[in-house]
This record gives sequence, structure tokens and C-alpha cells, in this order.
Amino acid sequence: MTWDIKKVANTVLKNPILIEGLPGVGNVGKIAVDFLIEKLSAQKILECSSYDLPHCVFVNEENTIELPMIEVYHTKIGKRSVLFLAGDIEPTSEKSCYEFCHTLLDKFHNVKNMEIVTLGGIALPTVPENPKVYCTGNSKKSMQKYAATTDTNIHGVVGPIIGVSGVLPALAGKRNIPSVALLAETFGHPQYMGIKGAKELLKVLQKELKTKIDVSELQEDGSILTEKKRSALKIEKLKKAVTLKETNKGNHNGKEITYIG
Repeated sequence: MTWDIKKVANTVLKNPILIEGLPGVGNVGKIAVDFLIEKLSAQKILECSSYDLPHCVFVNEENTIELPMIEVYHTKIGKRSVLFLAGDIEPTSEKSCYEFCHTLLDKFHNVKNMEIVTLGGIALPTVPENPKVYCTGNSKKSMQKYAATTDTNIHGVVGPIIGVSGVLPALAGKRNIPSVALLAETFGHPQYMGIKGAKELLKVLQKELKTKIDVSELQEDGSILTEKKRSALKIEKLKKAVTLKETNKGNHNGKEITYIG
């Protein structure tokens, strides 16, 4: 068994956009996607499980245990389907990451007019006062629609984009699915919650999705998160304490900078 993707609800997709926000540096992507799922009352449609996920369980709000899982949620904004890829953790190996991304893309193989947006963080040595959001993608055309709200001059700013946030849009390009990665600056400390960076990502997504969600509702202490999601973040931060030491380094306005996904 590699990845098992189970349908838990039926839905009809129309011109869908899939937004990925799995744990990563500052957890900016996860915080942003969890916030949107809650505020837009998105409903779970897929559960993704694998033996490649960590051998641990989370204690939920009902005091029972749950295995780690990656999930897909669905909602509608106007006439457009919006999907959110969220979860407790990323695939834990290079092979598992590729297998997961291929399996997920297979699931949407027959869906027309699909777009993918992945979210991640750019690690800085200090807390940024006004985090910038950068954009890259699998084509110049897919990046163009975000040129007004992000900085697309990203070459030399980051090293390799590791994990689903990098691999998914690259593999999607081989299937002619337009995809971008939106990367927000954040503090690179493993115990830091990148609320500021997450808010900047949300502002970019708001313009694309044409939503009127009040981003200020996302509190600086991350209080929008449920207890289960907090537990997931804590485990991820322990992992990042090791991962951060192994990342590639670049240069950003004279500051040391790394990217880990």
C-alpha cells in the first residue's frame, strides 16, 4: 500500500482551484488553509492515508485518537469549486511525496479547467515586519495572474522548494494543469507560528477567490485553530528543528534565507 485516497462525499466540480496548505516553515500555508476551511465552512470530500505517514496518533477534542491524515475539502464561491488540501503532516520521504502527488493528480485526471495553488514559507533569520509574498509556477502564463499581488522575481531568493508545495505544481505542469506556488516570508524558527505571513497569503487568495473574509479575525496567537490542529503543529515544529539545519541557503537583500516547504 502506498497512498489510499478515499471518497467520503460526492461533489460536482466546476472550474476548480485546488489550494494546498500542508505544514511547513512557519506553517504559513497550513494556517491560511485551515482558516479558509473554517470560515468558508468547507466540507471534507477525500481522505488520504498511507503507511508512509508517521506512526503516531492525535488526541482529538472528543478525547479519542485519530491517525494522521491528509484531507481535501470542498466549497463553492460563486459558480467556482474551491478545494483545500490540508492535513496533519507532509509525506515523510521523497518517494512518498512523489507518489502522493501523482495519486492526487490521478484523482482529478478528468476534471476540466483545473488550477492548483500551493502555499509555503520563506524562512528569514528575524521576524519580518511586513512579509512579502513571492510567486513561482509551472509556466509564465500561470504566474501572470498573480503578478499584481506578489513578487514574481524569485530566482536567487530561495533554494529548492521542498515537499508537496514544490513537487505538486511541477508534476501538474506535465499534465498541462496551470499551477503556482505562493511563498510568504516568515521567521525561520521551528517554534514560530507565521501568522503574519499567513495573513499576507490570505490577502493574495482573497483577490483571486473574490471573497470578503475578514483576515483580521486570524488572531496573532493562532486562536482560529482547533486543538487537534494545534497538536499537529506542535509535532511539525519538533520535526522542523531538525529539518531547518539541513536546508539550502540563499541571499535575500543581504540576509540569510532558506526555504523548506
